[in-house]
Amino acid sequence: MATIRHLLIDGSNILRAWPELKALFQRDREAAKAQLVRSVSPIHDQEGVRVTVVFDGSGKEIGISCPGALPSFSIVTTPGGVTADDFIEQWVGKAKEPAACEVATADVAQGRTVQALGGHWISPEDLAAWTNRAGGLVSAKLAGRVRDNDRKWRAK
Repeated sequence: MATIRHLLIDGSNILRAWPELKALFQRDREAAKAQLVRSVSPIHDQEGVRVTVVFDGSGKEIGISCPGALPSFSIVTTPGGVTADDFIEQWVGKAKEPAACEVATADVAQGRTVQALGGHWISPEDLAAWTNRAGGLVSAKLAGRVRDNDRKWRAK
């Protein structure tokens, strides 16, 4: 049985690392978070990678939501006193197969910790390139379906 890859994203870290999101984050945090989630969704949708975007929180409990109602794509907000770094490192450390975990962050210390735990670390730039590739595949597939539908409609 093939191992399902799991991409864990340090949300606040990536928001500050991607220039277009950094500017938006300074004006509207929730809009920036939503844009990040939209940007990474093709990795889940096109490639079947489990995606978890983790944000630092301040509440009493962990918050978990699943856009699109699929548990394989989730947004986690940590409770106060637990950072996104803590959550991600604990997840990788307790994973059955840490090598299936890929963590996107610009934080070198966190990246090295993830690697020491057996996971993989990717940079914000690598994540951006991945989202662009996956998004391009989604767009190409959608364009193909539109063409096919147009042909079928014209043939009638």
